Amino acid sequence: MQIGTLRIKGHAALAPMAGVADRAMRELCRAHGAAYVVGELTSAKGVSMRDHKSSQLLYVSDAERPMGVQIFGGDPAVMAIAAKAAATYRPDFIDINMGCPAPKVAKSGGGAVLMKNPKLAADIVRAVREAISLPLSVKIRAGWDENNKNAVELAQRCEAAGADAITVHGRTRMQMYAPPVDLDIIRQVKQAVHIPVIGNGDISDANDAAQMYEQTGCDFIMVGRAACGAPWIFSQINAYLSEIRVLPDPPVSQRMLTLLKQVRLMIQYKGETIAMREARKHAAFYMKGLRGAAAYRRACGELTEYDQLQQLCFQICKDNGAANDFS
Repeated sequence: MQIGTLRIKGHAALAPMAGVADRAMRELCRAHGAAYVVGELTSAKGVSMRDHKSSQLLYVSDAERPMGVQIFGGDPAVMAIAAKAAATYRPDFIDINMGCPAPKVAKSGGGAVLMKNPKLAADIVRAVREAISLPLSVKIRAGWDENNKNAVELAQRCEAAGADAITVHGRTRMQMYAPPVDLDIIRQVKQAVHIPVIGNGDISDANDAAQMYEQTGCDFIMVGRAACGAPWIFSQINAYLSEIRVLPDPPVSQRMLTLLKQVRLMIQYKGETIAMREARKHAAFYMKGLRGAAAYRRACGELTEYDQLQQLCFQICKDNGAANDFS
């Protein structure tokens, strides 16, 4: 797939997830085969005002490349200023979010609320396109609600305004993240535009990835929540789609070692106090499916130091007969 001048190799990308897909997770997913990653949702208003937190969200490390940074907002002029500022961080492309369902984002006039105003959405894309020379993608949803599924119209307007690729999350804003995902709307968008279309929504394993490709005809796919606590999903998808080879989930010991690696990166980038507070949710993700997972997740909620996490991981391996492999 190609986003403007950017050539992408592979089969699946890591979706942007605010407060979750931070630099540590993005680097880990790239190491496990994610074709590209997208940074956390960043306020255009914050960027234009040189807000420190917003600036931090735009940082791009070499281990993440290819990587896009994602901005949101409802004012074309402000979005253009933010895009220019974001470009100075040397991302590989810029993504405009028109799909986030969060009320806080909607109040700013950005995210999924733009699905209700296709003309403004196109004006934003046009303003950003004129402001930057980097490849430009736009992420949208199926529509605002079941009675207003206008992804096709919005995608066509974005293409005409200068977007190089469109990501479609196959849910409406009112659905938030509730099932089902509408694969047909992604198929309709693919048939209606000439730029690449990335399918997104409820891809939890390699079979889901294959189904997304087959039923929508999309050019690429994006994985979100399924990568939390399981960055190896990308290598599993790559093996299945490239070689029809099924890779099993890693053993418990490897899962815990991967968790520890992710948290060490978090500590390196954020310091132990902040990292360990944020690591609680990431650690809980890695417990999914384990025998005694509920108790382990409760223990994750009390973590304050890396050594505690290390001890917990060893105990989990011991409980599962894998203590000898934990090193």
